[in-house]
Amino acid sequence: MQIAEGVQLVTFALLSALMLGAALGVVLFANIVYSAFLLGGVFISMAGIYILLNADFVSAAQILVYVGAVNVLILFAIMLVNKREDFKPLKNGWVGQGATALVCVGLFALLSAVSVVTPWSISTTVPLASSIVPLAKHFFTDFLLPFELASILLLMSMVGAIILARRDFMPETIGAISSQDSLTLPERPRELVGK
Repeated sequence: MQIAEGVQLVTFALLSALMLGAALGVVLFANIVYSAFLLGGVFISMAGIYILLNADFVSAAQILVYVGAVNVLILFAIMLVNKREDFKPLKNGWVGQGATALVCVGLFALLSAVSVVTPWSISTTVPLASSIVPLAKHFFTDFLLPFELASILLLMSMVGAIILARRDFMPETIGAISSQDSLTLPERPRELVGK
């Protein structure tokens, strides 16, 4: 995809601003549901930047995998756990916040210095028509084992989310489960709608 350089710069600036704003919202909002939705905004902005870099397959995979699977899984786990606990202020909490701010500023300075010092080469060659074929060759030859291990890791995280969601119903002692109840899980208590 070839677009004018001015349009490309404006689009990059808009997508970068959206990504940074959404990333700050993920960190700063107290409501975890809002943070999870803004994380989806970060992923979508990244997909837009991948499109600007002529990485069409990576952009589609970003939307399908991260927005369509990982972010939905995070939202599903948040809704399933359904914990309504207010945050309690910690004693000397400013120490942790100050240390976090110091690490963030240091990391930002390090990345800025690396990006300024690095000699970036701009390619004038015409990009490939599609990046799908070279990526598929690498996925199914060189990187088959890490690709399959990533799917096992996602399965483990899904099972962990289900276990966390059902933790309220686990008995205190092992002997409390009868043989008849061992294959069923009780339903979550339902909230009354309007009295």
